[in-house]
Amino acid sequence: MTRAARPWLWPLVPAYRLALALREFQLRAGLKPVRRLRRPVVSVGNLSAGGAGKTPLVIVLAKALTAHGVQVDVLSRGYGRRSTPPLLVDPCGTSEQFGDEPLVIAHEAQVPVFVAAERYEAGLLAEGASQQVGVHLLDDGFQHRQLHRDVDILLLSSEDLSDHLLPAGNLREQLHAAERASVIAIPEDEPEVADWLKSRGWKGQVWRVRRRMDLPQVDGPVIAFCGIARPHQFFQGLESGGAHVAAQFAFPDHHSYTPRDLERVTSAAQKAGAAALLTTGKDRVRLGALAESFPASLPLRAVELRVEIEDEAAAIDWLMRTIGATA
Repeated sequence: MTRAARPWLWPLVPAYRLALALREFQLRAGLKPVRRLRRPVVSVGNLSAGGAGKTPLVIVLAKALTAHGVQVDVLSRGYGRRSTPPLLVDPCGTSEQFGDEPLVIAHEAQVPVFVAAERYEAGLLAEGASQQVGVHLLDDGFQHRQLHRDVDILLLSSEDLSDHLLPAGNLREQLHAAERASVIAIPEDEPEVADWLKSRGWKGQVWRVRRRMDLPQVDGPVIAFCGIARPHQFFQGLESGGAHVAAQFAFPDHHSYTPRDLERVTSAAQKAGAAALLTTGKDRVRLGALAESFPASLPLRAVELRVEIEDEAAAIDWLMRTIGATA
């Protein structure tokens, strides 16, 4: 096992583990009711706090199902939004209204996205908005168990296998929670995850996924910045893609940017003679109008993370059969 991310918080881990056990008891005893929507629900989630590629996978599934003639919408918590009622995401809106991930999904997938703290409420709004039979995709839903789901897709990485429970580590649940999944999606370049599943007798679906970053062409050094759960993945991806990163800035996950933050980044870029600034698609959304404040000589470019499912046709065929969807 690796060293915990926050070892000084080890004394709090037993309390967190106890809270998980209590919640599990309440769910199994029916003390926390599990509600159902009229349409099938397909959840995409993970065991750790952020950074697993859930949003790109939701986008891939939404596009693939839509291409097969299935009516799709997405239900999301809308983390970080300041509004509280269930809402249909306006792609021209702001992250303060809807959250950054719902806006990215709405832009990329071109399907309706509904946000609410209780995803059941988002689902009711979605089903009231359209009478067509389809499927709800539940973004970051593995722990949101008070909404019934027909398929649970869990992203699992080698980092998860060596991680620890919150708050000392990043795991929201212990590894044995993976047994609840219908599908486990694993990185194609991490064979140790497949070996781990095999050693535990996993008999369910395994999807191998490939993560790639679409890097813009920039002649010269760049300054990279982001506010995501695993910034090292972003910075490593840039360097692996051939970008000359002169400096990098990691802000907290879902960070709300200020002019002062951008002054720091711009100052570093000017000192390094950078040709551009690179950030993630989610960060570009969170910047809002601030994204237009950079000088023309220092353009801001968004780097998109893409996820590809190995043998996507077979995976989508299985998914459609499982939820009873027809083209």
